[in-house]
This record gives sequence, structure tokens and C-alpha cells, in this order.
Amino acid sequence: MRFLVMIKANADSEAGVPPSRELVQQMQKFNDELAASGHLVAAEGLTPSSEGARLVYFGGEPEPQVVDGPFAETKELVAGVWILQGESLAEIVELVKRAPNPELQPGTVEIRPLFDTV
Repeated sequence: MRFLVMIKANADSEAGVPPSRELVQQMQKFNDELAASGHLVAAEGLTPSSEGARLVYFGGEPEPQVVDGPFAETKELVAGVWILQGESLAEIVELVKRAPNPELQPGTVEIRPLFDTV
């Protein structure tokens, strides 16, 4: 099974503050471990929502409305993602619990199975 792991944004990530060098180094090591174990499909950080856009669909309208970021009205934004391969949600939870957080920042990580389209 594949799982989408979403790292929720915080004020720093939305302001474009890059992660600390220590965090980047620890994340690279963690990603290398995930790759070596065969769990890592993809891992990416996202730019702030101010650099993005949304397409908003309204019922009965032929085309979506384009909304440029930032998306201040949204309570939860995503700052980064992993796509991981594993046998179960429990396995992925245990893997992600090992993700580095050297500055002990508060935050939320959401893990969701991807639909298997095969």
C-alpha cells in the first residue's frame, strides 16, 4: 500500500522561513533510511501558499475560479509531503514517529492511504 504523509504548515513555513540546517541534515538522513528500507516513494517540501494558486469549482459554472495564494482563510495548510510504501497504516505510523524534530516544534503530521487504482 502507498500512503500520503502530509506535514502541516506553520507560521514559519508560510512566511518562507527555511528549515534549520540541522533539520535539513536530519531529514536527509531520515529520507535516506526510508529509501534504503524500500519505504520511500517520494519526499518534497512545499513553498509557502503565497506562491501557489487554487482552482475553486462552483456548481453549475463551466470553469473554476483561480484564487492566488496566500490562503489565509485556511486553517490547515501543507508544508511538505512524503509518499511512502508499506504493509499497513500502523507500519507507516511507526516509521513517521521517527521523523526528526530537533527543535521540538509543535505540529501535525497526517497520514492517509492512497487509493489503489490497479
